[in-house]
Amino acid sequence: MARESGGGADRPLRIGVLAAQGDFAAHAKVLGSLDAEPREVRTPGDLNDLDGLVIPGGESTTIAKAIERDGLDEAIRAHVEAGRALLGTCAGLIMCDSGHLGLIDATARRNAFGRQRHSFETDLAVEGLGTEPLRAVFIRAPWIERHGPGVEVLAEHDGHPVVARQDGVLVCAFHPELTDDSRLHALFMAMATASRRRSAESREGRR
Repeated sequence: MARESGGGADRPLRIGVLAAQGDFAAHAKVLGSLDAEPREVRTPGDLNDLDGLVIPGGESTTIAKAIERDGLDEAIRAHVEAGRALLGTCAGLIMCDSGHLGLIDATARRNAFGRQRHSFETDLAVEGLGTEPLRAVFIRAPWIERHGPGVEVLAEHDGHPVVARQDGVLVCAFHPELTDDSRLHALFMAMATASRRRSAESREGRR
């Protein structure tokens, strides 16, 4: 469940989806099916009071320009620095790497699996999602070329990391919103719930 009781937190998780470009509506639909409250994010103020943020796939150069144009870069970094969860998918993974927003200690390689005509689907064993493999849709997908010791690799394809986590940031190289398997989004929401609980406990401890 996406609800948490106690400490004034008995409400759905508020999850923002960056609406600069990409299939943000599909992410919002999955999040809503998991009892979250999805919100489109277009300005820094839209990140206020969020429990988590999704940076969806799309064209990474276009997304990067939109983030810079709309002044979202520092707001997104502040979101993560405050301990709130973030999910980056496909181009969103690229946005999180050390060459862009610097949210994870990793470098992504664009179009690593090939261009549009090389798109494919495969079954992935993802750590933390149970024994049943996850169906993954790769479209002009990146992979993680390099990562530091603080990055936990949760899945690989052909020896390349395609799902990883560092603290409250979860990234994947594919499009989890394009299948009916919502386990990756559920994992992200569990991270957001844990973050909200820690924040509530911290506020309680300061009283």
